[in-house]
Amino acid sequence: MTRPRLLIASLSPLVGDARVLKQIERFRGDYEVVTLGYGEAPEGVSVHLRVPDDAPAWRWPRLALILRQYRRAYWTNPAVAAATSLLETSGVSIDLAIANDVDTVPLVMRFVDPRRVHVDLHEYAPRQREELPRWRLFVAPFVRWILRSAVARAASTSTVSSGLARAYRTEFGLSPTVVTNATPYRDGSPTPVADPIRLVHSGAALPNRALELMIDAVESTTTDVTLDLFLTANDPAYLETLRERCAGTARCRLNNPVPYAALIDTIAQYDVGVFVLPPTTLNYRWALPNKLFDYVQARLGIIVGPSPEMSAIVDERGLGIVCGDFTADSLKRALDGLSSERVSEFKAAAHRAAAPLSAALEVEKWAAAVAALPQRGAP
Repeated sequence: MTRPRLLIASLSPLVGDARVLKQIERFRGDYEVVTLGYGEAPEGVSVHLRVPDDAPAWRWPRLALILRQYRRAYWTNPAVAAATSLLETSGVSIDLAIANDVDTVPLVMRFVDPRRVHVDLHEYAPRQREELPRWRLFVAPFVRWILRSAVARAASTSTVSSGLARAYRTEFGLSPTVVTNATPYRDGSPTPVADPIRLVHSGAALPNRALELMIDAVESTTTDVTLDLFLTANDPAYLETLRERCAGTARCRLNNPVPYAALIDTIAQYDVGVFVLPPTTLNYRWALPNKLFDYVQARLGIIVGPSPEMSAIVDERGLGIVCGDFTADSLKRALDGLSSERVSEFKAAAHRAAAPLSAALEVEKWAAAVAALPQRGAP
């Protein structure tokens, strides 16, 4: 008997999407995995339906959104239209599906019974870009329409943190399982603490993350430290601003981003991972990002702001320091208190936490959700 065919759909470049890659890795041994998304085929999939790079997922028809003609807005989106054609002409029958992010859900449900669909919501979709007035006015109502008309019909859902799960429950009556962005276990040991102490931050260059506060804190601390930034060019103008800031300092350096597959080995050369994220949006307030778990697998000490989800893990496991607030001055005070001995203790704590905080337990929550979907031939 052939194995059931599982569609994993995400309108993202799949080989660089850490969360989706964990889904593929978990299910490819038990299912014939079909992927739908941008870029090359991920390793180990049976079929890959590649959405053309020139069919952007973010380009929703403006007039249709303004007029609230949401069905037309959705189905005429370039990525959705291209993906629809791929699924129609592929000749591949799908038994079960994981739809990643809300933008794939109506598409997936056109080809798979909603009772056989699990939706991984990732973050809180209706407030994804809430700092932009035009997004709040025109896109957010559209996203809420998708949630109420499509996501609510799915068999099950998941999201990345407890705070976001509560938000989905409050506004939409959903009950998402929390599947954190935990990183797969990496076998390794803490490296000796360098002199000066080497700080690192990896992630997206976005203005509302206020990454410059790290530069300001590093330049003003009395502790001998350096800071290396590995940033993706999400906002090229902002990235250039940070490059200029770093060029004018003696302690900070902006590096080219590295592929995710090489990221943890790269940052494992450092001592402390830093992420102070001002809670300017709901998603930022309840953030529990990949990088926190990447830092653990790299056996680094960790410094974060008082973000509830991140700080709880750092405090519970003794992984590092939680700043008093989200300012450069508060981060400076945390850095002032660093010593080689303290950092060594933090790195040892990360080593102890690497197995329990790895992805192994988290991905089994997806496995349970998919196993609960009606299988082929079931009513």
